[in-house]
Amino acid sequence: MAALQTPPAKSPLAQPVTALWGVGPERAAQLARLDIRTIEDLLLHKPRRYEDRRKFLAIADLKLKEATTVRGKIVAAGVKRWRKGERALFECILDDGTARLHCRWWQAYPWMEEYYTVGREFLVFGRPESLRPRTMDHAETEPIESGEDEFIHVNRLVPIHALTDGLTARVMRTLVWRALEKFENQIVDPQVGRVTPCAPPPATERRARSDAPYHFPTRANAVHMIHFPEELTDVEIARQRLALDEFVELQIQIQQRRKNFESKSKALPCSGENNRLIKPFLMALGFKLTGAQTNVLREIRADMGSAHPMRRLLQGDVGSGKTAVAACAALMALESGFNVVLMAPTEILAEQHFSNFQKWLEPLGVKVELQTGSRKTVGDEWRVTSGGKRTPSGHATRHPSPVTLIIGTHALLTSGFDLPNLGLVIIDEQHKFGVAQREQLVRKGNYPHLLVMTATPIPRTLGLTLYGDLDVSMIDELPPGRGQVKTFVRTSDKLPKVWEFIRQRLAEGRQAYVVYPRVEENADGLKAVTKEFENLKKLLAPFHVGLLHGRLAARDKDEAMAAFRTNTARVLLATSLIEVGVDVPNATVMLIENAEAFGLAQLHQLRGRIGRGAHESYCILIADAKSAESRQRLRVLEATGDGFRIAEADLKLRGPGELLGQQQSGLPRFRFGDLTTDLDLIRKARDLAAQVVEKHVK
Repeated sequence: MAALQTPPAKSPLAQPVTALWGVGPERAAQLARLDIRTIEDLLLHKPRRYEDRRKFLAIADLKLKEATTVRGKIVAAGVKRWRKGERALFECILDDGTARLHCRWWQAYPWMEEYYTVGREFLVFGRPESLRPRTMDHAETEPIESGEDEFIHVNRLVPIHALTDGLTARVMRTLVWRALEKFENQIVDPQVGRVTPCAPPPATERRARSDAPYHFPTRANAVHMIHFPEELTDVEIARQRLALDEFVELQIQIQQRRKNFESKSKALPCSGENNRLIKPFLMALGFKLTGAQTNVLREIRADMGSAHPMRRLLQGDVGSGKTAVAACAALMALESGFNVVLMAPTEILAEQHFSNFQKWLEPLGVKVELQTGSRKTVGDEWRVTSGGKRTPSGHATRHPSPVTLIIGTHALLTSGFDLPNLGLVIIDEQHKFGVAQREQLVRKGNYPHLLVMTATPIPRTLGLTLYGDLDVSMIDELPPGRGQVKTFVRTSDKLPKVWEFIRQRLAEGRQAYVVYPRVEENADGLKAVTKEFENLKKLLAPFHVGLLHGRLAARDKDEAMAAFRTNTARVLLATSLIEVGVDVPNATVMLIENAEAFGLAQLHQLRGRIGRGAHESYCILIADAKSAESRQRLRVLEATGDGFRIAEADLKLRGPGELLGQQQSGLPRFRFGDLTTDLDLIRKARDLAAQVVEKHVK
């Protein structure tokens, strides 16, 4: 990500690292393991931490478990072995004149005795495991050696970079310094640098302005500061400058893509025909749309009647009424004489949409079809032969009549399935699909309108990067008449009381979900639905318990869901398969065991399966979380039902790669940008990129 400039093909920074003195084939191979192949890669290899080597803690002053750096000479070293050489411990003892420190490595290598020799002076970084005697296990060490470049390594703030086998911190630091000496004057501000205030203030002024995030040093100065800062405050200033360049580059790509798309695409007229389908639909719906839903529909109608195809993201918390909005959007296109397709990530969600839309739209004369891996209601008019012609042969321009809404899963993406006269594409739970899949479906039509929906609230930083080419609508209001959902976190020793509570709710006529993280038991010790099914049937007898998981045959899944929807099954034991697409208003209890094994957003989605009727509902999270992070995550869910607050917390705790899946998300790899904290920088980058795109993209 983020080039140091917008370089010509033969930029000096694009030279291989072997252009540096001291980098031969073996060293280049070591650097390649860190994805460092060019001078630019080396200069952008961000330090993972810094050591203040302007002063050192005396060994006598070490504190238990507190990470610190000390300096001393080796006074003894050797290997201790157990039982025929099966296990070996290497230990060296450092003395700084105040006390001694034992440094131990529990796997001795032959080179250690040659490297840690008596009389040699070392810097040692680690956490003391004991103070009697003072001991560090597997500490980071670096020798102190005389030489003309020793000033790089001591008496300053020193960068500690990520390393690999055979590459020491000292060598890496030296290579970065040599690269800066030789190539720093080749680092120029990228194109947007002409827009950004980049003049480098003096160091004292720079530190004084650390709270002014957009008065940045030049890029060359920032690269130098990130590796060799004068003060730790310089590091964040440099990081922000380099992060801004990354975000600007991404935003330029996003905005160029949107502008290019608009320049070559002409919108289909899909804003509707006097509401001839929407009016009877809303009258039969049985409830009035909220103000938020109505506002979103105005935005959608304006898009679908504009000169450019709609590209809109619809966000709304669980239960906010996105499906009704999607139905109205579909009816606009159908009124205009165009077909509509809706893609869902799971067969269960597709089946539920199919059932709802059939009930809603077929009385209006709209044909509703289903296309999943296991069930297809569509006819031959939607097929494409191997020669690329629609069957029956000779009818390549034939459009099925009447206008049709097709609902499906990934099966819609197959090459043998065609979507003629396509006016609108709706993608539900967009975060479950990759960007490429979205584009693959849209390309089946001639620039159809696109509406993507998600009930997983997207943190604002991700929204501006992942969906930066989409306009955003928000349903921030829940329909009236919903029961309150209370959330409780309990440890497993409280389960007997929890089961008794569930039995009481079942006796009152309500229903319950029980969710386990696994289908089958494995070595991680998490509960599995297949193993617990018989136990649960006995525990909750005489109430009928159904079973649902992803490995069941489609027919068995349909039967399990039908039994639960009709209240034949009072309890549904399931995996997280039910996190989207299950709507049973009578279900008021959600019990999730091993809750620490799920992400916050996923738990929030599961919780959204209850509270969909008028009765008070209860979400009970069973967790014996040992880590502080796991306990913190669950406390967030217990404290709030606001999906956007939960999404922000999930992003901070797990990061975007864990939250979305790096490949699935389409997010680039940022070296310096931080999607958990850099909202202001992303906004600034969007504005700067708009200036560049407006100026250079016609």
